[in-house]
Amino acid sequence: MSPALRGAWIVLLAGVAAVAGCARDAAPQEGVPEAPVAGVEAGPAGSVTISGDDSAAGELTWRAPAVELEGADPRELRRRAEAALAAGHLYEDADAAIPIYLALSTLPEHARPAAGGLQRALRQLLADGRAAIEAADGDAPAELARARQLAAVARTVDATDAAVVRFLERLDLAERVHALADAGDRALAEGHLGEAGGGALAAFRQALELQPENARALQGLAAVESALIRRAELAAEAGDFDIAEAWLSHAGTVRPETGLETVDDARERVERMRATRIARLRDLGIAALPRFGGIDVARRHLAQLLRIARPGDPAAAELRERITLAVHYGMYAPGQVFTDAMSGGGRGPQMAVVPHGAFTMGAAADEPDSSDHEKPAHVVRFERGFGLSIREITVGEFRRFIAATGHRTRAERRGFSMVYDERSNNFVRRSGVAWHSDYLGRPADDGLPVIHVSARDAQAYAEWLSAQTGKRYRLPSEAEFEYALRAGTQGRWPWGDGPPPPRVANTTGGLDRSPAGRAWANAFEGYGDGFWGPAPVGSMEPNAWGLHDLAGNVSEWVADCWHDGYRRAPTDGSAWVNPGCRDHVIRGGSWASSPAQTRAAWRAPANVDTTNARLGFRVARDL
Repeated sequence: MSPALRGAWIVLLAGVAAVAGCARDAAPQEGVPEAPVAGVEAGPAGSVTISGDDSAAGELTWRAPAVELEGADPRELRRRAEAALAAGHLYEDADAAIPIYLALSTLPEHARPAAGGLQRALRQLLADGRAAIEAADGDAPAELARARQLAAVARTVDATDAAVVRFLERLDLAERVHALADAGDRALAEGHLGEAGGGALAAFRQALELQPENARALQGLAAVESALIRRAELAAEAGDFDIAEAWLSHAGTVRPETGLETVDDARERVERMRATRIARLRDLGIAALPRFGGIDVARRHLAQLLRIARPGDPAAAELRERITLAVHYGMYAPGQVFTDAMSGGGRGPQMAVVPHGAFTMGAAADEPDSSDHEKPAHVVRFERGFGLSIREITVGEFRRFIAATGHRTRAERRGFSMVYDERSNNFVRRSGVAWHSDYLGRPADDGLPVIHVSARDAQAYAEWLSAQTGKRYRLPSEAEFEYALRAGTQGRWPWGDGPPPPRVANTTGGLDRSPAGRAWANAFEGYGDGFWGPAPVGSMEPNAWGLHDLAGNVSEWVADCWHDGYRRAPTDGSAWVNPGCRDHVIRGGSWASSPAQTRAAWRAPANVDTTNARLGFRVARDL
């Protein structure tokens, strides 16, 4: 008998009652636990320490029930032990095999046969323990708890026995796998699938690294795959097939060797949903065309269809052709000026119909003062015309929006904006300045272009106008702005390549003077428009398409997110947007812009929350 075993029997003879293993007192850790280090350390007799996180330390303690030796017949005790062993009654009480063999081993004349019986009992105990661990391979915590108790008994009997050590190592591994599977189940229940790292996927994969055939972990991976597929199907039901494909792609990586057929089946279901939705949108669009206002409805259906259709989809081509055949410009003609009635009374801003066509957008490779941000020059084609407000949105028009909605602009919430300071000849921050202020921070006349508004303020106005009229108003795209600004020309400036004609734009002229008599350091020589600061909208001459102030007065917000150049830019005139982008494009020179910044191709980035005395907006409308 080992020294540890003799120490355990001294404790046993003290009459300590049998106790089951104590429950763990450590709270489960959130997330995926780190795998503990495999191995067993021998501690005092009757206890065990698992290395690493000591996951089972509290339950691997057992003390044998006391067996009364005084006055007992050792042979009768041996017979009872053999009977208990045969019945599988191994350790639970004083009539069990192991406690009796332990007691007999203290009697020198009976120690040898007792040791043999103890070894047989130990082998049976270990067999039961291994069976419990195998049963716990799935989700069977009771079997794992039983394995812990059997480990406690085995550790007390002989901690140095090689078979016991192997069993304890196996239990430690099972504990770690179980903890990882538990973590995976929790993450799965909370929706933390781990497609981007961590979560349920990482936990189950760690479990399989420790135990490649673990049924629970394999089932967990299948559950993650199923959850990702369900997300894909929900996205498809909502019409977001790009997201659906992204979820399916993630699902395809979960079980690449066994799960691809399941993912392929799901992809076929999603494609059937796509085809069904496309066919319905096509049918709705065609059905809308004969009705009053039906062209706008059909276009909205086409836009939805194009967002989900594959390139070259025949249904999209059919609907587009039917719209084109129905009418090219809806109820309007190129160059026509119109306004929309508003549900709250009155009419919206004056709009001009910009003709469809094509132009070369951006700066030529050798254009003076140009930058790489304006290149490469590329052809943009507009298959249909669009409406664009003739003038910049005014203070009065914006005031109506504020009164109707209670919208608080960025400058109001922030408490300041940037104004021109005559004394320093610079732009400075000033408190209390917002949409109702002019370029100096004073109350603005209603006929001036609204300034001190952010991109989000401008978008909010367009959304309100849409709700009021039932038409789709929006910020123009960058391509629409430059197309309308050039109005059929292709020169360096909106008016061509020479000096500006009289009253073509409110920009920096060499003849202009501030109220204090300041002159521009960098200006168009010999030009003067009579204004220092924004002019009332429409003060300058319109361009060839009847549009005012695109080349000056105030720079304007457009719908596009900022990109450093035009590589991969849309060529259909649509806005180039990225969801959640923080920087938008501003276009058109202002009253304080240098000649280089008044060029037709000039563009600059600005944070969506930017407000100042040089920046306003106008609106576009789909026809």
